[in-house]
Amino acid sequence: MKETNRIRAVLAASLLAIAGWSPLAPAQQLKLRVADSFPAGHYVAEVVTKVWMDEVTRATNNAVVFEYFPAEQLGKAKDLLALTVSGVVDIGYVAPSYISDKLPLSAVAELPGIFPTACAGTTAYWKLAKEGGALASREFAPNGVRAVFAFVLPPYELYLAKAKLESLKSVEGLKIRPTSGAVELVRKLNAVPVQIPAPEVYESLSRGTIDGVLFPISSIFAYNLQGLLKYVTSGGSFGSFVITYAISEKRWKTLPANVQKAMIDAGEAASRRACQYVDDNEAKDIEKMRQLGATMVSLPAADKKKLADLMNDGGTVWAASLDKRGKPGTEVLKAFRAALPPAK
Repeated sequence: MKETNRIRAVLAASLLAIAGWSPLAPAQQLKLRVADSFPAGHYVAEVVTKVWMDEVTRATNNAVVFEYFPAEQLGKAKDLLALTVSGVVDIGYVAPSYISDKLPLSAVAELPGIFPTACAGTTAYWKLAKEGGALASREFAPNGVRAVFAFVLPPYELYLAKAKLESLKSVEGLKIRPTSGAVELVRKLNAVPVQIPAPEVYESLSRGTIDGVLFPISSIFAYNLQGLLKYVTSGGSFGSFVITYAISEKRWKTLPANVQKAMIDAGEAASRRACQYVDDNEAKDIEKMRQLGATMVSLPAADKKKLADLMNDGGTVWAASLDKRGKPGTEVLKAFRAALPPAK
């Protein structure tokens, strides 16, 4: 009887092998740690990151599961690149604006006035950031990581907490939080750029450490800033912000080919879904700000022209400054502009 049972077990295992499938034992399940700085309930977590994780798990038949650590539970936003490279985190949120010394070229997608919508910016940036792109080889690879998905926020507006906003002169002398791509623009407006991570903006506005921010409308509500900001420009394009999730090359090479493919496929979908979400909700969020009492300010014609001139020059100046440092700024700027979809 024992011999019969043994033969049956061998035959069953052989049939499974022939079919190209074998049941996954719990010990074989691959667990990956994902970490970012977004607060609980943030749309990036709910609409993008968690859906990406679910899609990878489903595509691998539960061979891959994730442990998710939001809200800087495993480290500050500026430290997540280092934590990803070191292996503390498997997949980490990497914001080029927070580590501009490490990822200066990625600020190309944060330059003021360079694209009209989140999806236009995302299309161009993702083409450069994913495998085979200029940023993948010139920036991410030298830092030991590769992007698994990324997207760019819509063009930023200028928000002020207390100072009345009537024209560009209103910001002179004020402390404004920009992204790395808009630092020089803030300086040229005779304001003081104060670079801080988004999770610190609420406290900084509350304490008066900063007087205003360059932010996308979607992030105003995500970080609960709507009660602190009273004035906002309408139809501006004060730069943007790049959101990238990356895995270390060392960890990537340990993943089976089917898992890599699942991550790549889910990453393509995540990048498209994220930008479409913020583009679709922009008008609704602006209306919510109006209903909460924010004053929407259309800048005078002379100011709009001044901004347009500054923005046209800004990309060239940004690229030239990187060229002088031995970084291919002009090459990346040209590649980004070429990758933008045709204007509708």
